[in-house]
Amino acid sequence: MAADGFQFAFTPEVQAATAPAWEKVKRHITPMEWRGQAPLIAEINRLKREKDAVILAHNYMTPEIFHGVGDYVGDSLGLAKEAAKSQAKVIVQAGVHFMAETSKVLSPEKTVLIPDLRAGCSLASSITAADVRLIKQRYPGLPVVTYVNTSAEVKAETDICCTSANAVQVVEAAARQWGVERVILIPDEFLARNVARQTDVGIIAWKGRCEVHERFTAADIVELKAAYPDAEVLAHPECPAEVLEVADFAGSTAAMNDYVLRRRPKRVVLITECSMADNVAADAHETEFVRPCNLCPHMKRITLENIYDALLHGRHEVTVDPAISERARLAVQRMVDLPPPAKPARYDLIKARHHVDVELI
Repeated sequence: MAADGFQFAFTPEVQAATAPAWEKVKRHITPMEWRGQAPLIAEINRLKREKDAVILAHNYMTPEIFHGVGDYVGDSLGLAKEAAKSQAKVIVQAGVHFMAETSKVLSPEKTVLIPDLRAGCSLASSITAADVRLIKQRYPGLPVVTYVNTSAEVKAETDICCTSANAVQVVEAAARQWGVERVILIPDEFLARNVARQTDVGIIAWKGRCEVHERFTAADIVELKAAYPDAEVLAHPECPAEVLEVADFAGSTAAMNDYVLRRRPKRVVLITECSMADNVAADAHETEFVRPCNLCPHMKRITLENIYDALLHGRHEVTVDPAISERARLAVQRMVDLPPPAKPARYDLIKARHHVDVELI
């Protein structure tokens, strides 16, 4: 039943329309659950055509959203960039609020909707624009590199953005461009510490953390490896450094997805948000996924029901002040304009360089 009380039926037409999505999710969703979800998926996909809309589904969305209604799927910046290329008039962000803001910054002429205004982010809320202004006063002349997992107001106060996939490249490019030996990298403390182990550029960091990734410990990984000695352990760089030291690979959500699809390991553990494994597993049937489960409560606020309501009623529209949007877009564009790295980030250096300090603000 949709949030507005309308009951959809699991008809033969609905079954046929949603058959491709069912093939993707049938290993993770029971037939009984699917009979309730498929009519809503079919109606959402019909509404998208009627409203000239696209849905951006982050890697942490549940499988029925990710595979059932997502037009573009992936990490936050990749979604926003794809949406900017789209001719659709409406963007529905199946993710959290800072992602919707990034979509609006890159597509100011489009209507951007988020199904639940409470879908926030512990990392994005850990720092404000006022904090950044004080940081710049304390460290005049040093470039500020800001993770995309931040509000538009914070991006607007900084020099260049980065993702977990290109943070090392951006930090080194900023140091060269500004002619400095130290760079401010905010707000994720663990990402900053892990970047510091891969570069000679000094890092000044902020004590922000992702509430999902900070809960993983090195002991968790050691225990998993003992239980599943043939499993390859992949960790997100928002995890503590000691987790990455005992993992087999570390990388962004996109890098983990590519690793699994390229290498096709027999068994794998993804040290990140729960739904990521379900969504990658849909395209890696021969790989067994061990699922240590830390859920993101904010991502899980997005449901089929409130996506349907967002499309039907045009709620909830995300706006960004044009002056802020222009400055934030400059910070993102500076990152986008960097040439692609010659080779992927070498997270193996995290294992080799155990004692690299950062200055924590």
